[in-house]
Amino acid sequence: MIDIRTDLAIESREMYQEQEEGEIPGIDVESEEGKFYEITRVKILNESGEESLGKPKGTYITIEAPQLKQADQQLKDDMSKLLAKEIEAMNMSDEDTRTLIVGLGNWNVTPDALGPKVVDRVLVTRQFFIAYGKERDDTVANVSALSPGVMGLTGIETGEIIKGIVEKIEPDLVIAIDALASRRMERVNTTIQLSDTGISPGSGIGNKRLGLNEEYLGVPVLAIGVPTVVDAATMVNDTMDLIIGSMKEEADVGSEFYGMLEGISNEDKYELIREVLQPYMSNLMVTPKEIDLIIDDLSIIIANGLNIALHHGIHLEDVNRYIG
Repeated sequence: MIDIRTDLAIESREMYQEQEEGEIPGIDVESEEGKFYEITRVKILNESGEESLGKPKGTYITIEAPQLKQADQQLKDDMSKLLAKEIEAMNMSDEDTRTLIVGLGNWNVTPDALGPKVVDRVLVTRQFFIAYGKERDDTVANVSALSPGVMGLTGIETGEIIKGIVEKIEPDLVIAIDALASRRMERVNTTIQLSDTGISPGSGIGNKRLGLNEEYLGVPVLAIGVPTVVDAATMVNDTMDLIIGSMKEEADVGSEFYGMLEGISNEDKYELIREVLQPYMSNLMVTPKEIDLIIDDLSIIIANGLNIALHHGIHLEDVNRYIG
């Protein structure tokens, strides 16, 4: 079995379909296309779906916008509104919801700094509710936020930090923002995934940490992530697939050369790539050179989307003024 690293449910579905024919049991999929985006909603309905995709039961919404890598202000505003709409449609919060936003990741490593940068830009209000003894407000919701860092910086499991804070401040909802891993370079920095199943920090790059989900934290968890890296072996594997496909088109069907190409299994090819790369690029993750600018743009989009979705009396113009 090929161990391709990806955090995206849409890619887990694609990999399953590459290996099996027919519909995937236990999942429901719907798509929506817009002027600059495509949305895919994958719902894992039962244990059969969980086993097929290797992900827990729940809803996974993927927003793909190829132009995000060169986003202008209008596109960033449109993406923020679209993200806010999808967050609201998940029905995980209302005007009275007390929300804790958690920016996962390492602020010292640019591809992993998405979460902390989003937290820098969200509108936090819990301190005002405490100061004025208010339970609700006509304009803003009760929102708190933190960036707990990573275990390499703190020596503490991120999940343990968040669980302790949840037990202390008792939010109704946790929203976790994290950088993800993709199996395809074209989805890096152009895709936003939302899920109501929580998140496992570091899972996309092979780090096993405590899962941030309702079972562990005791409150619902909305996960929002963007793939910012791709595994080098996976990228080379996809490149070889394109090369082999092109060579098969040029070769005569039934020839010895065609038969040799046809006989290369995905498992053997992927293992060969990993063996060749191991001495030189062990566990190498690849990200675009413009990653610092892209992370800034993505953090603004996600923060704006959260601010609009959570604060019922706040509009995009107010958010842009606040961040600016």
